[in-house]
This record gives sequence, C-alpha cells and structure tokens, in this order.
Amino acid sequence: MDIGLVGLGKMGGNMRTRLRNAGHTVIGFDLDPEKRDVDSLEAMVEALPSPKVVWVMVPSGKITQDTVDALGELLGEGDLVIDGGNSRWTDDQAHAAQLGEKGIGFLDCGVSGGVWGLENGYALMYGGSADDVATAQPIFDALKPEGDFGAVHAGKVGAGHFSKMVHNGIEYAVMQSYAEGWELLQAVDVVDNTTEVFRSWREGTVIRSWLLDLLVGALDDDPGLASIAGYADDSGEGRWTVEAGIENAVATPAITAALYARFVSRQDDSPAMKAVAAMRNQFGGHAVKGVERSGGEPGPDPDLA
Repeated sequence: MDIGLVGLGKMGGNMRTRLRNAGHTVIGFDLDPEKRDVDSLEAMVEALPSPKVVWVMVPSGKITQDTVDALGELLGEGDLVIDGGNSRWTDDQAHAAQLGEKGIGFLDCGVSGGVWGLENGYALMYGGSADDVATAQPIFDALKPEGDFGAVHAGKVGAGHFSKMVHNGIEYAVMQSYAEGWELLQAVDVVDNTTEVFRSWREGTVIRSWLLDLLVGALDDDPGLASIAGYADDSGEGRWTVEAGIENAVATPAITAALYARFVSRQDDSPAMKAVAAMRNQFGGHAVKGVERSGGEPGPDPDLA
C-alpha cells in the first residue's frame, strides 16, 4: 500500500520505518530537509496513486489545522486523511466536515507507544466510518502490536482521540501514584533499597505494569533521580480529560489531582515529579530538566526530539 506521511519526528519517523518494514511504500514529508523524502506536500500527493491516503503526524492545534487546510486543496474525492497526532476530539469533527465537503474521507487515530513503538508496535484507537477504516486497515495492521489486542475501531469520528485522551488521563493518575509511593519509600528510614522494592513489584503483584518497568529502568540509570529536576510538563490531554469530566458531570478526582500535581511541580522541586519526569522520558522520549550543579552547570537534559 502507498501512504503519504506528514511529520517525521520522534514517532512519525519510527512509524515510517515500521510501515516500510511491513512492505508498504511510504512517502514522507517534514519541514526538516534531513528527514523528508520529498520537498513539499504537493510532491508527496503527486507521488501517491489514487485513491490517496495521507497520515498526518504533527502537533495538535494550528499546525494540524494548516496541514488539513493544505491537504483539502491537494486531495480529491475518494481520498483519505488520517490524523494520528494528539488532536482534540472536537477538532476531528470539524476536520471531517471540512474535508467531507470535497468528498475526502477522514479518520482520527489516537496512537500510544512512544519511542518504543518501532519495536513493540503502537496501540491504536481510531474513529470514523467503517468504509474508511477498511481502506486504512492495512496501515493499522502494520502499526499495531502483534497479537489480538492493541487496536480498536472506537466509534464515529472523534472517538479515537477521545479514547486516547482518556487513556492519557489514566496515565497521569497511574504515574502519580507510582511517584508518590516512591517518594514515601524514600522519605522513611526503614526501607534499605527503594529501587529493589519497585523491581520486586514487577512480577506477581496486582500493580505491575510497563510504567513500573520504565520507572525501575530510570532508577537503574540514575539512582535517586539526582540529575532530574522535580518538574513535569503536561501535553494538554490531561486538561482535556478533566474538562470533559466537568462537562459530562463525571468525577475524575485522581486524574485531576495528578494534573494539579504537575502544576505544583513548576513551583517546587518535587521528588515525586522527578519520578513522573523520568517515566515520561522513558516511554516517550520527553525531555527532562536537569538540576543545577554546584558550578552552575545544568545536569543532563536528554532532548530526544
């Protein structure tokens, strides 16, 4: 299958590789000349056979809107656009209506897997019509993890990104729980090796998870997380989850508390936020802020963008 891919950053670049490894032809465009296969969106669209399928993997908001606007002028009836970024689900509905006026199909796809997706596959949650999903199915099959799970047609347009938004909200709360537990174990002079306690939880316990594995990996790399500042950003989806809960009278106290804890981290050097920042770096390659050292030099700040 021939696919156009717009956005070749940390995830988009790896997705291109995984798709090619599965035998698909991918024509990628990115603003970075070192990453792209063609020099313009126009050249990418021209190189695709009809019906054309274009996957958009760029940041949410204006960049996604500009890309949808441009593709709306370049594509035609029967073509398909898939937004695999972290767009807000209400934007999906507007994009589907905008492209639908020209007979262009639209799917929204929440993607989870971070920098590990190339090797392990990406969890996919997609929304849109059954016909458009059928067109894109070979792409989904190539990107998803092996096995029976990891991909779902969640519902109509917007359902994919809404599902991913809730997924990320849950992620906030789970990471916060691990982080608070780590801080408490560190604070009381009774446990000799907090890292080994966390490592023991990786097998047989009801709280074992990939996030726990990643936190142990981060602690192995940096015992005590001494080089990481207790500061954690939020990507926006945690806020959207809390807002959706308010709008629908669904209480989300754990997710809301985890979001607010990240706000607090920007004022104080929180030990728990060191753990949250470390986990975000491990699963998604998100940059961490280094701590100031005695000579005024910052600690490591691995920006994997």
